[in-house]
Amino acid sequence: MNGPDKHIKFPLKDYHRLCFLKNIITNPNIIVGDYTYYDDFENVENFEKNVKYLFDFIGDKLIIGKFCMIASDVTFIMNGANHLTDAISTYPFAIFGNGWEGAMEGKTYPNKGNTVVGNDVWIGYGVTVMPGVKIGDGAIIASQSVLTKDVAPYSVVGGNPVQFIKKRFPNEQIDKLLQIRWWDWDIEKITQNVSHISNNDIELLQKVAEIK
Repeated sequence: MNGPDKHIKFPLKDYHRLCFLKNIITNPNIIVGDYTYYDDFENVENFEKNVKYLFDFIGDKLIIGKFCMIASDVTFIMNGANHLTDAISTYPFAIFGNGWEGAMEGKTYPNKGNTVVGNDVWIGYGVTVMPGVKIGDGAIIASQSVLTKDVAPYSVVGGNPVQFIKKRFPNEQIDKLLQIRWWDWDIEKITQNVSHISNNDIELLQKVAEIK
């Protein structure tokens, strides 16, 4: 056996509040990697409901890597929520028409690009991720945090607004992990080495990575 079927919605028998997220997504602007799971207290369909202001006409995407762990009530705020911030008023006059149509002529709403979650990222309960934030591989986001800025790989962050707490490993080891990229191995190799991936011997994992 080589782990659970990545194409199945609910990988835990008789438990339908944890899903492999890729298999329930219907919005083409939400892209999710294999084996990333979402665990919801009520219904896994809440995930897409919690991706807010993701409008086709804006064109931004939510991109989530492989083997991520996303807890209940995580919310992603996308660029469709943005208003003018350098104008006298932030009010969106133009959308109401009736003589206000020209309010946005020569102007554009702020757009911070795609929101990107790396691989092997753990996002705790009730986290809010603001538009355009990039979360690096291996990061941990504490419950109830509000992410207003990018998160470096293998960092632990938390708070509102989010603050750096610590690095999970020394810089040299983080560099090695980012080169190893175990999540990109074929599933047979991952299965053979899950005990090493679940350990903290990075030197050993590097040796395993070099075995073809």
